[in-house]
Amino acid sequence: MTQVHGNAAPNAAAPGDRSSLGRLIGAGLILVGVVLMALGAYLGPYTYATSTKGKLTVETCTVDYKYRSSTSSSSRKKTKTRWCYGTFASSDGSVKDLNAELKSDALHQRGYVIEAIKTGDTSYKADHGWVGAIATGCAWFFGGLMPLAMGVFATITGLSSSQAPNQRLFRTCLALVVVGGLGLIISLLVGFFA
Repeated sequence: MTQVHGNAAPNAAAPGDRSSLGRLIGAGLILVGVVLMALGAYLGPYTYATSTKGKLTVETCTVDYKYRSSTSSSSRKKTKTRWCYGTFASSDGSVKDLNAELKSDALHQRGYVIEAIKTGDTSYKADHGWVGAIATGCAWFFGGLMPLAMGVFATITGLSSSQAPNQRLFRTCLALVVVGGLGLIISLLVGFFA
C-alpha cells in the first residue's frame, strides 16, 4: 500500500476555515439586524415623539420631474415628486415658518391645510399620527429581524456542511424569518394606509 504525502490543493479550504467564515458572516448579519432595529426605533416612534406638530397652510404646490436612464433599455423613466410650500404653524404656537415645504401625495389648492410635523430645522413631513410612526418603526424592526435570525443561525452553525444543523434551531430561525417577512409586509401596508 502506497501512501501519498504532500499538501492539500491550494484552493481547498479547511473545514475550520469555512466554519469561521460562516460565523463571521453570521456576526455581520447580526450587526445589520441590530442596526436596522435601532433605526426603526429612531425613525419611527422617537422621531415622532420629538417632532413639532402643527399645520402647513398651502401657498402653492408644484411637481418636480426627474428623468433617469434605465440600464436595461434605452428608455428614460420619469419620476415626479409633488411639493407643497406654505406657512407652518405649530399647534402650541412656538414655531412659525413662512417658507416651509413638504413632499405631498397630491397637489392642493391655495389655503388648504395639511397636518404636518417638523422633524428638523427645515424638514417637514405629513403627519400620519402615532399609527404611522409605529408602523414605520415596526417595518424597520421586522426588516431587521430577518438578517438577525439568519445571523444567529450562521453564527451558531458556522454554515458548515460537515455538521448537520440542529433541527430545532433551524425551525426557530426559519420561523423568525417568516414572521419578519410577514410583519414587514403588514407594517408597510399599515404605514401606507395610515
